[in-house]
Amino acid sequence: MAAAETARSGRTRQATCVIAGGGPAGMVLGLLLARAGVAVTVLEKHGDFLRDFRGDTVHPSTITLLDELGLGAEFAALPQTRVEEIAFPAADGTNVVVGDLRRLRRWTKHPYIALTPQWDLLNLLAEAGSGEPAFTLRMNTEVTGLLRERGRVVGVRYRDADGPGELRAALTVAADGRWSLARRDMGWTPKEYPVPFDTWWFRVGREPDGARTGLRPTMRSGRFVIDIPREGFHQLAYLGRKGTDAELRERGVEAFRREVAEIVPYVADRTGDIESMDDVKHLDVRLNRLRRWHADGLLCIGDAAHAMSPMGGVGINLAVQDAVAAARLLAAALREAETRRDVPTPSGSGPTTAELARVRRRRLLPTVAVQTLQRVMHRLVAAPVVEGRRLGPPKPMQVLMRRFPVASVVPAYLIGIGIRPERAPEFARRAPSQAS
Repeated sequence: MAAAETARSGRTRQATCVIAGGGPAGMVLGLLLARAGVAVTVLEKHGDFLRDFRGDTVHPSTITLLDELGLGAEFAALPQTRVEEIAFPAADGTNVVVGDLRRLRRWTKHPYIALTPQWDLLNLLAEAGSGEPAFTLRMNTEVTGLLRERGRVVGVRYRDADGPGELRAALTVAADGRWSLARRDMGWTPKEYPVPFDTWWFRVGREPDGARTGLRPTMRSGRFVIDIPREGFHQLAYLGRKGTDAELRERGVEAFRREVAEIVPYVADRTGDIESMDDVKHLDVRLNRLRRWHADGLLCIGDAAHAMSPMGGVGINLAVQDAVAAARLLAAALREAETRRDVPTPSGSGPTTAELARVRRRRLLPTVAVQTLQRVMHRLVAAPVVEGRRLGPPKPMQVLMRRFPVASVVPAYLIGIGIRPERAPEFARRAPSQAS
């Protein structure tokens, strides 16, 4: 439907900032801006956050942020498993610790990765946002395109249960993931880096006292499996050669069950829970980065700006760090746009392009550093396994980590805390709640 039609139907809304995507980046940015007094609307296309096969790793930097936002106790009460080390099995059956998070105690009160269902984290953020008068979360509302006037993005088109509409804003933030519609609408194509594997997600039942492997993958020649323990079931990630989804499905569910039982024998008696290959969800793993994250009136953050590999589970946490940086750098300009009461105007209110560019400048180094580490791990660990050349890390890495265990603090720091960790702005901080 054309813009003129939606406007005539009275389906035009306003906000100072509209965020496309109710994932971790969008929800954190929305909460922080609302606490700055900025009228912000988050649009989420689904009716709830209950999505299987989302990343569940919450790293020390994000847990520290939740503490600063006064949400630490609530987060600690969520169901979670704590992972204190990242290890890979070697060919001799032993494990090589490549990231010892316990060594991060010098820098954080949370020297571990929390495996927490992402829907619980998002519900926690939504609940916190509901207490802020400036925060609006619209579920079942899908962004369908960008609004532009005189070369500037001035909001979004959306569709909800009542049909199409428009939401005009001084700033539009694309936090809608690696297949970002907003990014595509701008005609932006990220630079892609090669990835040797894809991921297939599935789940099987788990006994209450069943095995909990955390982030310790099980490897066999040509593939490996990572188990993310949930309440009542195993969420499993099968990693195999990129571009083999059709081949895997052609072999059928019985062959897939046998392979899973071989790789992770402790779930062999429950592979029948995989009823068909429809229960196995393929993720086309991408590692990419936009050269430019902004246009006049638009900013991309998280996977919309830089898709991350699952290696190390850092995607959520980098996206959250982007959100914190954006809130700190842009809140003042957005508050000024509100006080002028001219949101939005074709001539442009809200952050300037120079102010938007500061977000990329702030976050580019951490993004490049983590993506470089992931590319190294792809080459040294993932590619040899999925290509059937070797199991586990290369010998020199095994020798280094075993002879000098303190070296494991370097990848642990890069993954768990990162370069330029963001702290919550003063305007967003709250005293801890009394909830236990």
